[in-house]
Amino acid sequence: MKYCFPDRRGSSRTARAEFIAVVILFILTVSWQCFGSEPGLKKVALMPQWLPQAQFAGYMVALDKGFYRESGLDVTLMRGGPSEPSMEAVRSGRATFCTSWLSTGIQQRAAGNPILNVGQIIQRSALMLISKKATKIDSPKDFEGKKIAIWEGDFRIQPLAFFRMNRLTTNVVPMYGTINLFLKGGVDAISGMWYNEYHTLLNSGLDSDELSLFFFRDDPALDFPEDGIYCLEKTYQDDPQSCAKFVQASLKGWLYAFEHTDEALDIVMKYTDEANVGTNRAHQKWMLARMRDLIMPTGSEADLGKLAPKNYSRVGEVLRDLGFIGMVPPFDDFYRGPK
Repeated sequence: MKYCFPDRRGSSRTARAEFIAVVILFILTVSWQCFGSEPGLKKVALMPQWLPQAQFAGYMVALDKGFYRESGLDVTLMRGGPSEPSMEAVRSGRATFCTSWLSTGIQQRAAGNPILNVGQIIQRSALMLISKKATKIDSPKDFEGKKIAIWEGDFRIQPLAFFRMNRLTTNVVPMYGTINLFLKGGVDAISGMWYNEYHTLLNSGLDSDELSLFFFRDDPALDFPEDGIYCLEKTYQDDPQSCAKFVQASLKGWLYAFEHTDEALDIVMKYTDEANVGTNRAHQKWMLARMRDLIMPTGSEADLGKLAPKNYSRVGEVLRDLGFIGMVPPFDDFYRGPK
């Protein structure tokens, strides 16, 4: 008797092929979920100039609420900080966009670096000089001969201009990391940000009526716009639409943050916790409120994200007069943001 068995080699090959196809599909699905990559989205990276905090709430909100993705962008939000200069990250190609002060942007462009401002976010200066009223510094002339701690980098320009304009001779010492030197009476005054160090002083036990504040925004010559969005000139030339979409989605994130502060603070605190930033919700709430004052000083959206030529010229002239740059780059060579 002859027994005939079915040939299962073909069905086995088919089964193996189906199994391999399922495995490949699973791997691709997991990869897209893990790395946030989707077909059709342009991958870009943003490097803020500092660690996660409400100073950058608009970008965090735009990422978490999907505003970037809706604009066709797959955005990676990098962590900035003292060891990660944001402008250097853009110049080296590690980041597509960064945030930085207008004064830094002008200095970079004047030095021949091909960077562009594609959106001016903060429209006013948040920098100030702070003293205790007990030191009797009640007017600019009272800074004469005083010991003053100021931050390095961008933070030096306005205080130095302030001293020069008021013909003051002061003992300037570098300020590193904390406000402890001021709290312990080691200096007569410090530089600080309205949205950060000033509030930290209040949380340290000082009352507002114990402090004298000298806002640089109160001097038309020293009211420097601060955080803007920057990219390389080549990045803009290669894809101006993606640059514009990134800025518009970021502005949408800022508006959403201002209109939904509790939700925005939840998002900010998620990022600060992930980065192990020593902060609390009350401080971030103060910071977010101050960011609204700085980004929309008139309460209007009309100038949101725009750099005014007169503001650019003012900052450039101060930098030139103090010797930080040799000449002010033409505005049209520097700015590609909203009109």
